[in-house]
Amino acid sequence: MSLRRSKSSRAEKVLSVEEQQQKINEVRKLIAPLSDNLPEFCSDASISRFLRARNWNSDKAGKMFKEALKWRLEYRPELIRWEDIADEAKTGKIYRADYQDKFGRPVLVMRPGFQNTNAVKGQIKYLVYCMENAILNLGPDQEQMVWLIDFQGWTKVSVSVKATRETANVLQGYYPERLAVGILYNPPKIFEPFWKMVKPFIEQKTYKKVKFVYSDNPESQKIMLDLFDTEKLESTFGGRNQNDFNYSNFADRMKEDDKKMAALLSSGGAILSPDQPPRRSISFLSDAHIDNSSEGSTSTDPASPKLEKNGVNGMSDCETNVGPETQLQIEGIQIKETI
Repeated sequence: MSLRRSKSSRAEKVLSVEEQQQKINEVRKLIAPLSDNLPEFCSDASISRFLRARNWNSDKAGKMFKEALKWRLEYRPELIRWEDIADEAKTGKIYRADYQDKFGRPVLVMRPGFQNTNAVKGQIKYLVYCMENAILNLGPDQEQMVWLIDFQGWTKVSVSVKATRETANVLQGYYPERLAVGILYNPPKIFEPFWKMVKPFIEQKTYKKVKFVYSDNPESQKIMLDLFDTEKLESTFGGRNQNDFNYSNFADRMKEDDKKMAALLSSGGAILSPDQPPRRSISFLSDAHIDNSSEGSTSTDPASPKLEKNGVNGMSDCETNVGPETQLQIEGIQIKETI
């Protein structure tokens, strides 16, 4: 898999509401008729995120969006259920916290030192499940989440290079502009060489969202106070909440959310978008929460695999011949730059 260095010096565009809508319309033309397969995913808010990830370049955003459409049709992330990933979740290596930050954004806790499996395929599947769950729990005016990365128990062998690359590919290619801020909490000295290796391939805008926080540094602790209610925040991150990850409680929460997801899919998105008529698509849409966004972005255009139209074009909806068991094929795909 090749990696492309981000062109961080490119100026970030700021567009008017009218200009943004024009760009959205341009992308919508580029992705037609593929958009008919996942109409709920192809909302203005969703297209806007891909445009921001490609600095409002319609052609580049259209190409990126087509790749994401193909991936969702093949991988069917909205159909992953708790029983599919329960073993991956046992150590709490990734989980959605039972609180939000002060801005009402969902919080994903990541503990790479608690890795409990070796199969990258299963690890990616669990990551996707957690991302879809966090999106399901977005607030009415939110489209982004917070990542809290706990480094206790982390060593250089905790995460493989292959898993890191595939993780970056999924997050940056298929969930652009979903990250509000990423907190690296108490990273050890041995993490620095790993970070230096990864840093050149992270888009500047994404890189700026990553904050290093140390428990013995009052200045960096202010970041936590600005973002979180200390009564709810786990003691691991300097909060007063003494409760640690509880697998049984987490499982119960996820099973309840699975029911919400199933109801959403059967309604064609009506649960999250009561003002829109139900559609036949079973695509998961969180973007019904979002009215508009004027945030700009910086990005480059990595070479990407071509989208094969056979088996995708002409389908009336995504319930045709793409099965939920299709496995994600990432090897050979370049890493995109913006989360």
